[in-house]
Amino acid sequence: MANYNNYTNKEMQAITIARAITNDHIAIVGTGLPLIGATVAKKIFSPECTLIVESGLIDCDPIQVPTSVGDCRFMAHCSVQWPPVRYIGFQANEWLKNRDRMIAFIGGAEIDPYGNVNSTSMGDYNHPTTRFSGSGGANGIATFVDTVIMMQHEKRRFTEKIDYITSPGWMAGGLDGRKNAGLPQNRGPLMVVTDKGVMKFDETTKRMYLAGYYESSSIEEIVENTGFEIDTSRAELLPPPSPEVIKAIREEIDPGQVFIKVPKE
Repeated sequence: MANYNNYTNKEMQAITIARAITNDHIAIVGTGLPLIGATVAKKIFSPECTLIVESGLIDCDPIQVPTSVGDCRFMAHCSVQWPPVRYIGFQANEWLKNRDRMIAFIGGAEIDPYGNVNSTSMGDYNHPTTRFSGSGGANGIATFVDTVIMMQHEKRRFTEKIDYITSPGWMAGGLDGRKNAGLPQNRGPLMVVTDKGVMKFDETTKRMYLAGYYESSSIEEIVENTGFEIDTSRAELLPPPSPEVIKAIREEIDPGQVFIKVPKE
């Protein structure tokens, strides 16, 4: 008989994403764990939320998690199937009206203490040691939309200074960090969700601090895997997911284990 009391760090990461989405949110969803998290939010935590994807689908409600934002299963229960240009216009309308209801999920190779993300290159830009896929839509999203950043928690990824800012966070920090860079001050990263815990940003300094950790991780493990000094004084043990949520992920949402591999018992 399957045991749904045990869960993996990736399942906890996906559930933490789901909990960040409220009924009022319009969530811009990308491929990977955000697809799991958004589907969990829609089915369990926030059924009134609106999911949109860059392929032009609005108000998605997938039965099973699609393999990508272009998967036909995403189309089955969406309200509108627009060309991507209309999707971009829909986002722009929200931005121009300065509404606070949009949230988006981005990732990258590196992140600094102020939530600036690198998904472009490592080393010198003109002669990089590694070249990544680049921004896609992440720069525009990080500029105009509140974001949740997805990362694997490794010391080489959490670094004091990143090689390239692809997606702006709080820039140099402080209340004027984004203003001084010509960016909207009322938008920015809300949190960083990793496979070990949740980091948020101080309201005044905008520097990252540890807000929560999972049962399967620890404050010490997170500090050891962070390449800069991080405040842990506000860290709390995050509540575990219910067996019902884990069962829904494994049996209904991602039964093929497309994004989350479940170890055999």
